[in-house]
Amino acid sequence: CTIAPPPRHTAVTFAFAPTTSQSPRLIHSFARQTSVTSSPFRSILGSLFSTTEEVDPGVIEGTDLRVLKYPHPALRAKNEEIPLEALTGPGSDIAKIAKEMFLVMYATGGVGLAAPQVGINKKLMVYNESGDPKKWMQEVIMVNPKIVEYSQATDVENEGCLSFPDMRGDVERSKWIKVEALNLKGKKIKKKFNGWEARIFQHEWDHLDGVVYIDRLSEEGRKEVQPRLDELIAEHGEGAAL
Repeated sequence: CTIAPPPRHTAVTFAFAPTTSQSPRLIHSFARQTSVTSSPFRSILGSLFSTTEEVDPGVIEGTDLRVLKYPHPALRAKNEEIPLEALTGPGSDIAKIAKEMFLVMYATGGVGLAAPQVGINKKLMVYNESGDPKKWMQEVIMVNPKIVEYSQATDVENEGCLSFPDMRGDVERSKWIKVEALNLKGKKIKKKFNGWEARIFQHEWDHLDGVVYIDRLSEEGRKEVQPRLDELIAEHGEGAAL
């Protein structure tokens, strides 16, 4: 889903992984809670968590795409790899989809978005760690991404997801990861992500594998959000993919 940032001043759990926000861009807890204004995370989290909550923007200018809510079957469906011949640069169909995904991400107040969240079951994700459309130089598009190495060290942080409105939960993720992907021209990318970016990537990458953040909640965390999940299931009606 697009990963959405926690409300400002909300305590964030640091121990063993993170969250979402806005614009084209992408556990169980057993650790002490640290205020987002405390050192050493003060300067970083102060800017990352400036969006108070994800929003439903309704009609978005420039695109017909919309964020799908759980339990839409597209969130659990198999996602296809994008063939190399489809990656011909900025004018390609994939580039156009990525551009529209950024529009949706920014409009909903997210920092990351995976293609399945807008009903496109392809291995494509976008994110901007700032969540600020004015900082377009920070936009990242990844095609057919995969994680090739995880750190053993983990953190726990409170995450939200645009496909799961009005709910959050603590999720454990690796502190750093090494990834491989293709860019819009089909060129191979190798990167190491740490901290916040690592969390965004892992959240969005899960979507490409049909995994959603509630799958990673502790038993207690799942109980806390179950009433809201029941509401979403009822709103969806028939054809739900739990």
